[in-house]
Amino acid sequence: MRSNQEKTAAQPAQAAGCCCKGSTEDELMSRLDEIIDEYATIDGALVPVLQIAQNLFGYLPKTVLKHISKRLNIPYSQVSGVVSFYSFFSTTPQGKNVVRVCLGTACYVRGGKEVLSAMQKALGINVGETTEDRVFSLEVGRCFGACGLAPVVMINDNVHQRVKPTKIRELLSPYREAKEEGKEDKGC
Repeated sequence: MRSNQEKTAAQPAQAAGCCCKGSTEDELMSRLDEIIDEYATIDGALVPVLQIAQNLFGYLPKTVLKHISKRLNIPYSQVSGVVSFYSFFSTTPQGKNVVRVCLGTACYVRGGKEVLSAMQKALGINVGETTEDRVFSLEVGRCFGACGLAPVVMINDNVHQRVKPTKIRELLSPYREAKEEGKEDKGC
C-alpha cells in the first residue's frame, strides 16, 4: 500500500473538472461523493476537494460546504474558514466571463476608477456580483503586470489594454455574442 504522500502525488486529474451544465444537483452531489471517497484518506484533502467541488458546481454553496464538512469529518467552521481565506474560492455563483478591472497605481492614475464605474453601469452590477444571467462577474484587481498599457481590464484570460470608459460596451460585446451563439459551453 502506498503512503499518504505517494497517494497525494498520484491522484487522478479530477481538479480539471468543469461546471457540468445539464447535470442535476443530485448528480453533482453524487459525483462529489465519488471524489470525496477518493480523497477521504489523504492528508490535506480539504483544499483539493473544495477545488473540485467548485469546478463541479461553479461555486461553493453552503449546502456543498456542509456536505464536505460532514463527509470529511472536518468542522464546518474549518471548511468555511479555508474557503474564506483563499481568494480563488467563491461562495457566490460566478459568471461565464470574469471581468477584472485593474485599480493598481498606474491603472488608477490613468482612469481605472472611471473604467470600473463604466463597467458597473454597463453590466448593472457592483464589484463582487454576477449578472442575473450568469454571463459576467465583476472583480477588481491590483496589478496585472501591464502598467505601461494602463488602464487594463482582464476578461477571463484576455488582457485588454488602454481601455476607455466610452468603449466598455464594445469591449463586452464579443463576450455577450458568444453567450447568445451558445459558444460559452466549453465542451463540458
